[in-house]
Amino acid sequence: MTVIHPDDQDLYAEAIAHLSPADAARLCGPAHGGETRQDSVRLGLEALAAEMPQIEVVLIHDGARPFSSPDMVARAWEAAKAHGAAVPGLALTDTVKEIDAQGRVVATPQRAMLRTVQTPQAFRFDLILKAHRNAAQAQQSGLTDDAAIAEWAGHSVHIFEGERTNMKITSSEDIGLAESKLLGTLLDVRMGQGFDVHAFGPGDHIWLGGLKIPHDHGLVGHSDADVLSHAITDAILGAIADGDIGSHFPPSDPQWRGAASSIFLQEAMRRLRARGGVLAHLDATIICEKPKIGPHRDAIRESLAALTGVSLDRIAVKATTSEHLGFTGREEGMAAMAIVTVRLPL
Repeated sequence: MTVIHPDDQDLYAEAIAHLSPADAARLCGPAHGGETRQDSVRLGLEALAAEMPQIEVVLIHDGARPFSSPDMVARAWEAAKAHGAAVPGLALTDTVKEIDAQGRVVATPQRAMLRTVQTPQAFRFDLILKAHRNAAQAQQSGLTDDAAIAEWAGHSVHIFEGERTNMKITSSEDIGLAESKLLGTLLDVRMGQGFDVHAFGPGDHIWLGGLKIPHDHGLVGHSDADVLSHAITDAILGAIADGDIGSHFPPSDPQWRGAASSIFLQEAMRRLRARGGVLAHLDATIICEKPKIGPHRDAIRESLAALTGVSLDRIAVKATTSEHLGFTGREEGMAAMAIVTVRLPL
């Protein structure tokens, strides 16, 4: 169950787009959150209770902590079953000072008895749902984590060992550290290339990178003949050595007749992500005399960014002519080339 802002439905859909239909069907929600973290967790628990009333244990995790390990999740689960309420904590390595409003030290707590607390926090489901409901009814706000809510409700909370790598992203500096950490694990850098050609035929538009562009001809193909998306799809599949567009979407299969090529591109991205990989950069070139690509370039880039789920600054689209030479010069068709750089875990 993912708790999101009501305005972020499209972002949520984009985030799960790479999942297979079977994996997507296993997800609950999403639920819509509230004004505070406390409100959002309670609303998520209520939604979970309605969808899965038989649930016994729940783990509550902050999306701002993307590096928790499967081992930590497993230990949280076991701790909740053993203690009813359990949260990960880390011993302090720095001395802690309590100060007053003027910044003067008023106390030095013994750090051996202190812990910094992380997520996922794990609870017996009925325990934490009732605690949240009672806190909301009592208008008890300002409780910054679910352990505090359990404590307020009179429950004992167990601390199990957290992970120092389970960092929380709260500032722009943290985002930079997280990106460095993520890229540091993706050490297998690969490149793939793709090339595709389609002939012009009757029609009043063409598709390029998932964008419909008016033209006095169409492109002929078994699918929608999106020459750019086809080249990019083959480049991604080539980078991960996973066949080509024809092996996954054969033109002999009638289900792909007239199909949107965005399906092919998104499937290639799903296969990349299933390997734990990311698309680091895409550089594509369209070869044609007409239509002029310049007026549509930025819209094509935005379309490709949406289809691949990467930022616009990682997508380059160029166009050139063949100086009236060859089939593109005679305006018999279009061609496209693409080179991608991907990062995979070793």
